[in-house]
Amino acid sequence: MKSNNKPLLSIVMPVRNDAESVDVMVRVLNALIKVSVELIVVTDNYEDTTTPVLADLSQVYPNVHHIINTISPGVLPAVREGVKAAKGKYVLIYAADEICPVLAIQNMLKLMDSGCDFVSGTRYARGGNRYGGSLIGHILSRLANTLFNLFSATALTDCTTGLKMFRRELFEKFDFSQTGSGWSFAFQMAITAQKMGLRIAEVPIVSIDRLLGGQSTFRLIPWVISYARLFMMGVYQLPPWHSPKPFLLSPELLK
Repeated sequence: MKSNNKPLLSIVMPVRNDAESVDVMVRVLNALIKVSVELIVVTDNYEDTTTPVLADLSQVYPNVHHIINTISPGVLPAVREGVKAAKGKYVLIYAADEICPVLAIQNMLKLMDSGCDFVSGTRYARGGNRYGGSLIGHILSRLANTLFNLFSATALTDCTTGLKMFRRELFEKFDFSQTGSGWSFAFQMAITAQKMGLRIAEVPIVSIDRLLGGQSTFRLIPWVISYARLFMMGVYQLPPWHSPKPFLLSPELLK
């Protein structure tokens, strides 16, 4: 759907040489989303292979915007640039190489309209699932979330997923001081949202890593270091013995 001057939703997609994925995702998102939306695709430079694809897509879809990340290379700086340019009431961070989570967006919007401040996807509860990608990455992600639920007061079953929707004005209040490589910032967002006492919820998603191909950015050692540091921070900030779980908006609203 083409956006108006004040879209309800801004979807921020940080990409790196994801031409094929972006070409498909822009068409899918415009076909399936039923509210006014703008699609903000962020690359680190104009030499990215996604650039010519975005130029062609913007001729067909005026709600497609190509933003260059001028802060520093990386996913979090790209997201910062995208959110800074966003005009929507709500912002969704979305990985361009995953098609299936698009089916959860309408439910996420429904929860936001019902009073949520922050909605996360979950691959590990309520019918969610994860397929493909690195086996070791899958095991570590599942283990990290299971242990985090055991040792902290988190109300979310999947803190590490990158699919996060939130009210735009809240972004600058999130703490990214311990964020390391890749998509680890999404873990810290989940921790900070709960520490702030935001009204949160989660919706099930089916994740299929790199369904359209492309090169994975997963690196074992940096991933382990980043997530281990955030894990310890999260247990410290959301200790199970005295920190109550924040308000989790009922998924019954989705029925």
